[in-house]
Amino acid sequence: MEEVKNIRQGLLKKHYHENCSGCKVDKAKELKTDVTITNLFNIWMVVLCSSLPISSLFPYLYFMVQDFHIAKREEDISGYAGYVGSAFMLGRALTSILWGMVADRYGRKPVVMIGIVSVIIFNTLFGLSTSFWMAVIMRFLLGSLNGLLGPMKAYSSEIFREEHQALGLSTFSAAWGIGLVIGPALGGYLAQPVEKYPHLFPKDSFWDKFPYFLPCLAISVFALVVLVASFWLPETLHNHPHSDESNDDSGALETGSNETDNDKIIRKGDNLFLNWPLMSSIIVYCIISLHDIAYQEVFSLWTVSSRRLGGLNFTTDIVGDVLAVSGVGLIIFQLAIYPALERAFGPIRFARITGVLSIPLLQSYPFVAMLSGVSLYVVINVVSVLKNLMTVTIITGLFLLQNRAVEQYQRGAANGLSMTAMSVFKAIGPAAGGAILTWSQKRMHASFLPGTHMVFFLLNVIGGLGVLLMFTPFLKVKKKTPSEELRA
Repeated sequence: MEEVKNIRQGLLKKHYHENCSGCKVDKAKELKTDVTITNLFNIWMVVLCSSLPISSLFPYLYFMVQDFHIAKREEDISGYAGYVGSAFMLGRALTSILWGMVADRYGRKPVVMIGIVSVIIFNTLFGLSTSFWMAVIMRFLLGSLNGLLGPMKAYSSEIFREEHQALGLSTFSAAWGIGLVIGPALGGYLAQPVEKYPHLFPKDSFWDKFPYFLPCLAISVFALVVLVASFWLPETLHNHPHSDESNDDSGALETGSNETDNDKIIRKGDNLFLNWPLMSSIIVYCIISLHDIAYQEVFSLWTVSSRRLGGLNFTTDIVGDVLAVSGVGLIIFQLAIYPALERAFGPIRFARITGVLSIPLLQSYPFVAMLSGVSLYVVINVVSVLKNLMTVTIITGLFLLQNRAVEQYQRGAANGLSMTAMSVFKAIGPAAGGAILTWSQKRMHASFLPGTHMVFFLLNVIGGLGVLLMFTPFLKVKKKTPSEELRA
């Protein structure tokens, strides 16, 4: 057995190009079989840098729109806030495929660095917005120029050996989910600092004129640090012709296949839209993403709404407390609990279970608003933690399905397609969530699902549809080939 292993290792010797960054990464993967913590840290920081600005505005967006004096009635504020939230996703939906093509042509690293620079510039300018339309335009430009998530999903697979690719994608989804929770926590703590920390930020100062600049500045400073660190980010894209016979043969041996690169060139004409395991997982991912971003918008607006409108009347720092607790719970769950449960149930079965359980949990939110005092804070923290854990569990399982549904030579295109479709749905989410919340708050005394009971019911309709589609025959899982089974 040992002799066969040595022969196989000898056959797998590749010809590496000296000046090719992709070859250097492949050579490092061949020499080092364990997981490199530095690579996990790189993925974590870059994805966190991208996800923090997406939802950091939710706790203070209600007050920001209120300060713009564009809404004629209090009930209309949530609707205008939804447009600001959707502007980012609309911009990203229009440019994700383009950034994916640029990443395939020029490399993952340049697209990542451009995306980080866009965070530094436009997230900072958003905090300095003095009108509703300036805020919308800054968010749109931030989304348009921040195209790093698709390339980073491909990067998370390419930087690791095949047996560790699931860990790379799990790190990606964990950083993404935590960013969507920690971002609002930062926004809640740092917005309106003159009111919260008068001993540090005096009245009539710069911080009083721009009360929502501090959380944007904090995220932009973090992005600047990540930008500097990204200069040392390894590039995984090969910058030489893939026609060497040695690479063809060794590549075929490494994947356990009889195909060479020439065979794969022919197969590159495979239509991703006809790959049902991929397309079915993308469709479910889009619906879950729509539900998630609408929930994030509704949750933050609902918690700061007045009791008269069925809200909790929280301040932004209290919302920050709740979301910070959710973020800590998410970190502990992803690192200590999720791996064991995923091995026990499988990613999709585990996602189905959590999806079903999330429906009654979400419908209980209007009843939480009936509580007060300590019981309110305890219950809202518990339900918020559980809801975020369930969402990240579903998204992680779908990430694994998407990347397993295609071969490596199509993975970048598949992730670009997934990001584009998801961004379209997420562009709808905040505006729809804000509009529905506004409508529900205008029918507080309706006989059927009065007030906020309606908005959480409609969120459950979307989430329930996503859960339903996670079952067969709609959701298909790609079966492993004999060679993949052998390697497993």
